[in-house]
Amino acid sequence: MLEEKNDNLLEADGSAATNLPEIIQAETEVLEKLDVVETSNETIAEQVEEVAATVTDGESSSNNTIIDAIVDTNAEESEDETLKERHDIPMLDYEAMSLESLVDELKKLVTNEKVMSVKDHIEEIKKSFLAKYYHLLEEKKEEFLVENTDTNEEFQYHSPLKTQFDQYYTLYRDNKNTHFKSLQTNLKTNLENRLAIVEELKELINPQENIKDTLKHFNDLRERWKTAGPIPKDKYNHVWNNYHFHVENFYDYLHLDREARDLDFKHNLEQKQKIVARVEELINEADVNKAFRELQDLHKIWKEDIGPVSREHRDEIWNKFSDLTKQMHDKREVLFENMRGTELENLEKKKEIIAKIEVLATEKVNAHSQWLQQIEKVEALRTAFFSAGKVPSEVNEETWAAFKTAVRNFNSFKNSFYKDIKKDQNNNLNRKTALVAKAKELQESTDFAATTPIMKQIQEEWKQIGHVPRKYSDKIWAEFKEACNHYFDKLKEQKNEENSEEIEAFDKKKAYLETLREFQLTGEHKTDLDAIKAHIETWKSFGKVPFPRRHIEGKFNKVLDALFEKLSLSKKDGEMMRFANRIDSLSENNDSRKLENEKIFLMRKIDEIKNEIFQLENNIQFFTNTRNAKKENSIVLEVRKNIEKHREEMEILKDKLKQIRNLGQA
Repeated sequence: MLEEKNDNLLEADGSAATNLPEIIQAETEVLEKLDVVETSNETIAEQVEEVAATVTDGESSSNNTIIDAIVDTNAEESEDETLKERHDIPMLDYEAMSLESLVDELKKLVTNEKVMSVKDHIEEIKKSFLAKYYHLLEEKKEEFLVENTDTNEEFQYHSPLKTQFDQYYTLYRDNKNTHFKSLQTNLKTNLENRLAIVEELKELINPQENIKDTLKHFNDLRERWKTAGPIPKDKYNHVWNNYHFHVENFYDYLHLDREARDLDFKHNLEQKQKIVARVEELINEADVNKAFRELQDLHKIWKEDIGPVSREHRDEIWNKFSDLTKQMHDKREVLFENMRGTELENLEKKKEIIAKIEVLATEKVNAHSQWLQQIEKVEALRTAFFSAGKVPSEVNEETWAAFKTAVRNFNSFKNSFYKDIKKDQNNNLNRKTALVAKAKELQESTDFAATTPIMKQIQEEWKQIGHVPRKYSDKIWAEFKEACNHYFDKLKEQKNEENSEEIEAFDKKKAYLETLREFQLTGEHKTDLDAIKAHIETWKSFGKVPFPRRHIEGKFNKVLDALFEKLSLSKKDGEMMRFANRIDSLSENNDSRKLENEKIFLMRKIDEIKNEIFQLENNIQFFTNTRNAKKENSIVLEVRKNIEKHREEMEILKDKLKQIRNLGQA
């Protein structure tokens, strides 16, 4: 009963004009049973006229459709007052939202709002979510079929978002059922109370009762009626009509003071004039939807809270109210037309997006990287489609179907490419499987010098091999990684053992360096030179030190440099001894990179000096070939000294280079 549409709502002001004769006849029969209806034709005619006035209140039939729509909404909201709140909750563009956003919005509405106030919102969310989810499901299934063409495995897809959506929607549905059960009970009770009030109204017509007591009882009944609560909407019109009829009947057949009734009519007229004045203000309200919503409330007040006016004002006041209602309706229709214009613009945007996707579904590309770019384009177009806004409702399904078809065609076109490269992925799987086997074979090797380059080469080969089928990717990578890690962990352990020896060498060199600082030359050239050479040999005997602590070699070289400075060695001899010590240190630490860099540096330096000597010799020729040059001047002499200095430096560099080359041959 709660979900049925009410087909018998009043047209306006408590009326049901379309069935007026039948209503009058039925109510007249009720009065006859109470034995209070006068039998004269004139009195019956007056009753017919009075009931007609009560039912129609001067309603004009020209606006029936508009009034019916308003009364229909008011009847529904009278049954469940929480429906009023739905107008205060904005209806968002759910079609433009992502699945994540839709779930978040559903959660917010279900947990924070009354269940019936968000009924329309949640149904729109459900419609948008399921449409997008099932579209996503189709795409995932197509991808699965591409990846699993050779197996009988059934397609399965689990989405946490779908689970969350089902959870919140189930909560909403349970809340709605609970609400309906409670509402059903209340509506039934309220209906019984209102019918009982009507029955008591009938019993008021008793000439034997004191008029003051009767009036007090009458006012009590009106107060009880106001607080009786909502009733089923399919009983709404009949009950309200019945109540109004017997209220009017009470006035008429007890022959109350006409002056009191006229005052009541006057009060009602003033109230209805205030409503008319308010509607005139609403005509100029900027927020048309808000104004129309208030208009609906004013219609309800007009019908439920305000009684009739005198016959002479009924048509005039009602027609004015009805005409203003039509003006508001027309203004709202203009707004809807503007919205429709926007929707048509959105439709054109979506058609353009669909057309672009259709083009992408025909552009053939032959590389995975290019397909990634195509996929990004389609994803961007998908986002633009959902963000484009609403389209006219009559083409919504058609537009959505065209979009799904375009995306599906693109996915099919894309999947055909990946089907073609499935063979390559299987070949890659075979190659990686072979590398896994090789890595497992070598993972226990202790010949680190020979095995380490091979393991590194295996890792490089792995990087060069392309993708394998997705369902094997994680498994084969885990096996390969485990084998490689196993070997290199053993290599690290071995290096850690070697490092203990290097640390011991460092400690010895550090202690020896302190004693060397105290060393003093005797003044005997040969004795002192042999002593320095002995120190160098002792230092070498300690062995390599850990890489992070090689700075100690620099400290040792500085001590040697200071000792060489005190010896009466030639510049060349001192330079060569220092160089030899440094090269020996690099050689012992197997630092081939630094040795190679040193070699390149010496070769470049020798070339630079050769060029400088050549340039200086050209300059001398210029000065000595001039006509007036009887002898070499000071500039020429300075240049010759400079040339000689460069030649000495070049000889030292050549000896250093020869020493490095001899080290490589050894």
